[in-house]
Amino acid sequence: MKKIITTLIILTSPAFLFCQDLTPPPVKNNFLKVTSYDELSSYIHLLDKASDLLKVKGIGQSVEGRNLYAMMFSSTQFGNDKSKIKVLFFAQQHGNEQSGKEGALLLAQVLLKPENRYLFDRIDFMLVPQVNPDGSELNERRNANDADLNRNHLVLSEPETMALHEIFDRYLFEVTMDVHEYFPYGEEWKNYGYRKNSDLALGSTTNQNVSEAIRELSDDHYLPFIFKYLSDRQFSSFVYCPGGPPEIDYIRHSTFDINDGRQSLGIQNTFSFIQEGMNGEDGFIENLQHRAEGQMNGMRGMLEYVYINKDLIKSLVAIERKKLISGISGQEVSIQSIHTGNGQKLDIPLFSYYSGVDSVITVNDYRPVVKSLYDVKKPAGYLIPKKLTMLVEWANRQSLEFSSFKNNCNYLFEQYFINVIDSIDFEGDIIVNPSVDIQQSECPACAGGYYFIPANQLKGNLIILALEPKSMLGLVTYKNYAHLLKTGEAFPILRVY
Repeated sequence: MKKIITTLIILTSPAFLFCQDLTPPPVKNNFLKVTSYDELSSYIHLLDKASDLLKVKGIGQSVEGRNLYAMMFSSTQFGNDKSKIKVLFFAQQHGNEQSGKEGALLLAQVLLKPENRYLFDRIDFMLVPQVNPDGSELNERRNANDADLNRNHLVLSEPETMALHEIFDRYLFEVTMDVHEYFPYGEEWKNYGYRKNSDLALGSTTNQNVSEAIRELSDDHYLPFIFKYLSDRQFSSFVYCPGGPPEIDYIRHSTFDINDGRQSLGIQNTFSFIQEGMNGEDGFIENLQHRAEGQMNGMRGMLEYVYINKDLIKSLVAIERKKLISGISGQEVSIQSIHTGNGQKLDIPLFSYYSGVDSVITVNDYRPVVKSLYDVKKPAGYLIPKKLTMLVEWANRQSLEFSSFKNNCNYLFEQYFINVIDSIDFEGDIIVNPSVDIQQSECPACAGGYYFIPANQLKGNLIILALEPKSMLGLVTYKNYAHLLKTGEAFPILRVY
């Protein structure tokens, strides 16, 4: 009996496990090709069998029926230890951005090494290495429905984004990171004579409705930490700032739209980030090893930061989420915004096509500030007609709290009247911008024909941004919901006080 017990201990010890060949597929392939879906599936299940720290779980399927996997790292039952902080990373929403997936596989193997086990004393970590397996197999940006998944987080029409949000809603992660690549080799930049050349670009939440305290911690504390962490490991990095080339177009700090992976989770007062590695000029395998290792180090650095600052982040997120849930009706919520300057200039590191070396260019038209153009007062909630089934289905996909509205006319009701449907420029796109009047409304005669969606819930700001007719981030800006706006008619969604 003693002999059997001794054998079991040896077979499950970390030292024994790492006698197995747990070499990640990108390393086995010498980084000469990207990891296929089948290779990824086989490898993560091999790691699952090899370690007591890891459990692999299917969280959904792609359009073409490929499994979407979550790798759950924990020294306890995942999500049960309330003292721990929950962290979610997800990679390859865009199928032609391969290094995030490759870096995720490198990271998974590194995390199972005995010397890194300490991380899971404080962290429950979920890694989704590949959100878009169908696109990856073809090295194409979009999924098999020709949808850009990173523009789908508000409407949630695609199975891949639905699966990601279902798992987020289940565990309510305090920290998230959306891992991408950026492609700096466009003709406009070549004609300019320079291009961006940072191994990694890091971005925080920029929507004004995200907690200011969370945004300050992100920009003033985390970003300096990760820039140094990466520099110490010989990877260059810079703040994520799309736009340009300088003096041809302005430079901004990404979008504030809540339809992407970072802002859709950040709007729930999550400590949420985007990490963008630099793509190869061939858009595929060029320099794949350096790209994958850069992505892995960026993710590893974030875990180290969270481990060190666990109590600070966990406490801050809890406080700011409580404010969302218990928010007072009448608070201002920004539904139209613009990128603007504040007098600062930006020294941005670029690669010179002329000299063939890195240079620094000063950007004069730098717009780091998001300024509100139009605010609304937070209502108690909204009434949506039950007959508008696409709105009801949307509310269900978003896992919103809502219920049938009873004949309770102690509330005040407001309804918008659409005068004319104009347009507004939103980051280079022209979208609808209706002129509206808001009118006091009687208690609906058919109150039983409505659902009531309260604004005092974790997704309260998302609800407001989605349902207001003048929101430049709203459902009405999407083709399938555009019919909700009709000139000369009342908007079918009512505000409730």
